[in-house]
Amino acid sequence: MYLAMLMHANTRMNLTAIRDEEAAWEKHIFDALTLVPVLAELDDGASVVDIGSGGGLPGIPLAIVMPKVWFTLVDATKKKIEYLDQVIDGLGLKNVRAINARAEGLGADRGEKTPAGRVGGHRAHYDVAMARGVGQIAMLAELTVPLVKIGGLVLMTKGQRAEEELEAAKAALHMLHTNHAGTIETPTGRVVVLEKQRKTPRDYPRRDGEPKRSPLGVGKKDGKKTMGNGQ
Repeated sequence: MYLAMLMHANTRMNLTAIRDEEAAWEKHIFDALTLVPVLAELDDGASVVDIGSGGGLPGIPLAIVMPKVWFTLVDATKKKIEYLDQVIDGLGLKNVRAINARAEGLGADRGEKTPAGRVGGHRAHYDVAMARGVGQIAMLAELTVPLVKIGGLVLMTKGQRAEEELEAAKAALHMLHTNHAGTIETPTGRVVVLEKQRKTPRDYPRRDGEPKRSPLGVGKKDGKKTMGNGQ
């Protein structure tokens, strides 16, 4: 049902370049489900955020097969969120929500300060953050790491250039207090796993668009410019 809804909506808006349903099963559905072995270790009620969800990948297929895990789908395009709301309602999914926002804004959202402490907010809220085909690792790390708890994971679905991107992202991972926990080979590609080691410095994420324009630590000029004070 989900794939049928995706293919139908794709005739009205740009959700995927794949038009063939058989190819979509492999490149979208099966590719999304390759994350199940990692997510299967989460406790019931764990929270996962999908950054740049677009047509709902990988979040929707995962939410279908993992009903005891909570998924938050994030996209900056309002029309895509409206489509995702229709999918969630149409499939009767109770463990998913869609948010129209930029990852930079969510990563800076610390919630409200109360006498009992801070409540709400997206920063350091999630057990896992996911990103699929959104950009290079140095940029994605700045958008995703601030969202997960200390000890939380970031899962990036990548292709053949994963190792090259990891090498370029070494400085960024150090600056964000996270490390490369491993790369998982799957039938459809590679999943790069990052683990958050310590609290993210308050400087990150930077303002909207900056992570993409000037990825952390990439090149001497950018590295000096974006080091931050580490507080």
